[in-house]
This record gives sequence, structure tokens and C-alpha cells, in this order.
Amino acid sequence: MTVAVVLFTSDLRVHDQPVLRAALRAADEVVPLFVRDQGIAAAGFDAPNRRAFLADCLASLDAGLRERGGRLVIRTGEVVEEVCRVVRESGAGEVHVAGGVSRYALRREEQLRTELGSTGCELRVHDAVITALPPGRVVPSGGKDHFAVFTPYFRRWADAGPRGVMPAPRTLRVPPVRSDPLPGRDAVDGVSPGLARGGEQVARRLLSAWLADGIGSYEDRHDDLPGDATSRLSPYIHFGALSPVELVHRARHAGGPGAEAFVRQLAWRDFHHQVLAARPEASWSDYRTRGDHWRTDGPEAAAWRAGRTGYPVVDAAMRQLRHEGWMHNRGRLLVASFLTKTLYVDWRVGARHFLELLVDGDIANNQLNWQWTAGTGTDTRPNRVLNPLTQAKRFDPRGDYVRRWVPELAGLEGPAVHQPWQLAGPDRARLDYPDPVVDLAEGRDRFARARGRA
Repeated sequence: MTVAVVLFTSDLRVHDQPVLRAALRAADEVVPLFVRDQGIAAAGFDAPNRRAFLADCLASLDAGLRERGGRLVIRTGEVVEEVCRVVRESGAGEVHVAGGVSRYALRREEQLRTELGSTGCELRVHDAVITALPPGRVVPSGGKDHFAVFTPYFRRWADAGPRGVMPAPRTLRVPPVRSDPLPGRDAVDGVSPGLARGGEQVARRLLSAWLADGIGSYEDRHDDLPGDATSRLSPYIHFGALSPVELVHRARHAGGPGAEAFVRQLAWRDFHHQVLAARPEASWSDYRTRGDHWRTDGPEAAAWRAGRTGYPVVDAAMRQLRHEGWMHNRGRLLVASFLTKTLYVDWRVGARHFLELLVDGDIANNQLNWQWTAGTGTDTRPNRVLNPLTQAKRFDPRGDYVRRWVPELAGLEGPAVHQPWQLAGPDRARLDYPDPVVDLAEGRDRFARARGRA
């Protein structure tokens, strides 16, 4: 009787699961294993929102495996040690895992290969399953290892196309290996009150609803702040509860401009993964240095984190983040531009705060989107500044998004909802809302001088 171990990481699903399928082809019995990695906690990435959402995803994965005669094996500790322990207990001859792109994931693969090799067990690393196309699948001509600009990457990405979608296995057999109890969301402290439920079953219901009644208007409405017309699937993609490959195929089957706009966003996500795979240091170092001498994390950054900058649309987005562990994509652009270019605070300050709260926060998307907005990443217009007032008038024209998240301003109408400091006398005095932390023109001039454009 042959045994293989499947080490689940960011691929917590049974549908379109090539790593699981490969293990089932290789062995009579399979140990579906997830290690609650203590190294992640020690590195500061074990944020409460992601821990709670992960608990949902693990419970959902276990349920999906049990429907097919299997179960999920949970271990807690250092990943390499726990994998080797399960290999010894089960007599497994192979360990299957999806490839990663971060330094942490690559180091884990190297350690696994070394330790398993000494036991005679072989490590099988498969293409990354958290992207539609694996990083490195498409590269520029001329020997370069990655695309540094999105548009040519997208053209090559669209021509290559993803692999086909794999069906979920019908059955699997799991040998008698000990498992820790499944973690529960209720045991996690500090979770955002509006955090969504996780798991593959929830994700697939959301996807079906989105394809039936959302994707058609996506091209026209994805920047609509109060309309909230994005898919909200990013947390499920981050944890691998949904397959990006399946998303591309099903979106294209739906057809239309909205579907193509949605697929382009999936490609944007892949783009950042291939950048990080080629340049792992971009997780905390400037991809393209601009010679910045950033301002420190002081009172203005604290006001930004608290949603008390005096600019309502910025504050609304920051409060949505704290309440839901998620933020509208247009809001992410706005608050990132405000911190890095209007306040001229280091992008790493913002990236760190996002990782503390975002349920979909990962190194590739979070860090490189922050760098794009700060002008140190792949943006071909690194000095662009998003004016929060202009953006608010365009994407929240009636102030509905602001009133939803900034209750102090719920009674305001018209221009005052975006510029409450213009109110006079008693009307202004009644508002428990701060004046702007910075004048926009002053912030713009400061940034221009810092970037040498004064």
C-alpha cells in the first residue's frame, strides 16, 4: 500500500486541485495535511482576521474531503518538522505541495527537500495554484526573467491562457494518522465584526451568484464606492478556496465586457506574483528606488489608521477596513495615495497596517500594489497623485459611501459631506469630526519637492 502526503498551503479546496489530484495518481492512500505554522505567527503574519477566515476554510476543506471518504489532518508547529513526522507515521514515499513565490515559501521548500531527502521520501513541487498562470510561465523576449510592465505581460498572458479545470476527486482513502482538532473562528480574539465567512462552499455560492448577477456590470461599476459592485472574491482566492484558473474559464464562459474586465484583474494579480517570484526582495525593498526620504510614522499616519484624517472618503475606506477586514479596491488606491503622496509617509507603514487587518492580505498583492501606488513599483507614472476630493466627487458623488462609514457626517448633504470643514458656525461646531490633517496643495508641493520636481 503506497502513501503520499498532500501539504495544503494556499490551496484550501477540493475543486480544481492539481496537487491533490497528483497525489491521488501517485499513491493508494493520501494524507491531506495542513500545518498550523508557528513560523507564520512568529513573523507577524498571523493576523486575527486571516486566522479566523482560515479556520472557516479548514473546516470547509475537511467537510469536502469527508464527503469523498477522507478527512483533513491538522498539525501545529514548525512545518518541516511536522511534515517529516507525518511521513514517518504514515510511511509516505512522496510529499506533494504547490510552489510558492515568497522568500518564506521558497525557503520552506528548500528545507523540506533537504529533510525529506535524508529519509528517502521525495518532495514533488507543483506549479503554483494560487494564480491562473504560474509565475515564470510567460517571460519577455531577450532573456529577461519577468515582465516589469503590465500591458505587455497581459498580452502574453492572454495568448498563453490557463490550463483546463480539473474535477474534484470522487473518493480518497486516508491512512490512520493522528490529527489535532480543527481550529475554530470563535477562539480568535480581535476579529473585525463584519468579517465575511470563509470556506470553499461559501466561495462557490458567491461565485455562482456573482456570475449570474454581477459580472455583467463589472466594467462600468467596479469603481463605484457606494454601489459595492466588486466580486468580493479576493479573500477566497487568497486562501485558495477558489481556483483562479476556474475563475478565468467561468468568467470567459459568461462573456461580455464585464467578464473581460474581471479577467484583466485576475491577470493583474498574476502579474504581481511573477514580479515577486523574480524579485523576492520587493516584499520590503523598493522595486524601483526614487531616492525617497520618507516622513516617519507619526501623528498624521496615526490619524490615517484611525480614519480621522479630515478627508471623509479616505476615512470611510479606513473604517470599512477596520470593520470588515476588507476594503473596496478604489478605496485602497485612494488611501494608499493619500498616505504615501499627500502625507509622504513610507509605503511600508501602510502595507504593514493593511497586513494587520486585510483578510486577503498577502505579500505579492499587498506589497506590490502599495509600491505601485507609492511610485516605487511598476507604475509607469510614478508621480501621479490621487486627489481625494476629485476622487470622491467621481466615485461617491452623493456621499452615500461616506455616510455609511462615517456616521458623524450622516446628516450632511451636497458638497459638505466631502468637505465638512467648509461649514460655518454652529453647523461645524456640532460635528465630532476633525479638520484636515494636511492641506492638499501643501501635501502635493511637499511630494513634488521630495521627488525633485519642484
